[in-house]
Amino acid sequence: MATLGSRIAECRKRKNITQEQLAEQMGVSTQAVSKWENDISCPDISLLPPLADYFSISIDELMRGENSRPVQLVPEGERKDVDKMMLKMQVLSSGGDTVKINLPVILIKAALESGIVPEGFVNVGANNNVLKSVDFNAVILAAEKGVFGKLMEVKSADGDLVEIFIE
Repeated sequence: MATLGSRIAECRKRKNITQEQLAEQMGVSTQAVSKWENDISCPDISLLPPLADYFSISIDELMRGENSRPVQLVPEGERKDVDKMMLKMQVLSSGGDTVKINLPVILIKAALESGIVPEGFVNVGANNNVLKSVDFNAVILAAEKGVFGKLMEVKSADGDLVEIFIE
């Protein structure tokens, strides 16, 4: 079972930063980060929200390794109105940039119905090819069929990580 230290190390490596860079970001010493990653000590509880935010994950995912937004299929009578749902995308570029996009599904539907290509979606992140293959009509259809949570996670050869959620 993965430990908190191994999850911190994995997140740091996925973000392509050094222990020194993480230490600077969190306002601690490099030795503190090393101790976290080697399970010698744990971050102070006050650092958990900033750590989770920095890695674009939930505190649950940081602490337990659990994705707090698993994919779920909601029965028809219990579904949320699709037009009130949000499409959330996170792009963690290999260069260390983080981009978060939150768009109302109704806006995406309107753009697709009018024939507007969501160019802004495909130009996010260092590797534009990652999002070009996303079929936004299929994402909307999944939402309409009651699917929500983390729909997609793609890591490019360049190290960019793209996650797409419906909530």
